[in-house]
Amino acid sequence: MRQLASLLPQLPGIDSFKTSAAYPVWSDSTTLETTWPTVVKEAVVRWYHKARAWNAAKQAARRYGGTLGNSCMRVLESLIFDFQNYRTGELDPSYLGIAAKTGLGRSTVAVALARLKELRIIDWVRRCERHWKDGRFELRQLTNAYILLPPSQWLGLDPHPAEAPVPEPGTWGDYPPLPDAFDQAIDQRKQGASVETTLTILEEDTTNPVAQAMARLFRSVLARETAAKPLQSSEVRISD
Repeated sequence: MRQLASLLPQLPGIDSFKTSAAYPVWSDSTTLETTWPTVVKEAVVRWYHKARAWNAAKQAARRYGGTLGNSCMRVLESLIFDFQNYRTGELDPSYLGIAAKTGLGRSTVAVALARLKELRIIDWVRRCERHWKDGRFELRQLTNAYILLPPSQWLGLDPHPAEAPVPEPGTWGDYPPLPDAFDQAIDQRKQGASVETTLTILEEDTTNPVAQAMARLFRSVLARETAAKPLQSSEVRISD
């Protein structure tokens, strides 16, 4: 009887299915066909440069908690320039493929992709497919299907940053003082301004009573000189 049993084919027992998982894939994987969106290369390249500027600005401000970092930028650059198919829209590289292009380790690539997804710069869908193996259908994991998201969806990026406010006095030092009335009048006089213009400058400085007093004094002197000139000319004619 034992010899007869040894000749029978080995049938799978209860524990035999534990040696090979029937569904060795991520639980959120889908078998549905992937529909790729239209990708415009010029727009995506602009997104890349915006990401670089955003990363540089945060590094300059020493905001390391929100910066992308070198690894994320290298992975993003590889996705855009090495793997993105701008004709069909397909973007489905493997971790090892990205690692080979960037020179990073597989685990570093995984962390960088997770960071990019956390910031809503990219998104992905896990994919799998059915295939026949050992007399049954199993699910086989495929590479993720990635999509590049526009800057309007990035977390932490203001697409329309507000203009810098006008600094209050004392922020970077007080406002520079206005030129003194005397200095301004002398400067205008050197440039050929008339006496009337020079006196007007002195009179318009209401915060400088000395300048206004000097303007009144000079006007009175000019008035006396103007009044004295006809008398002098008449005296000369009489003497002749």
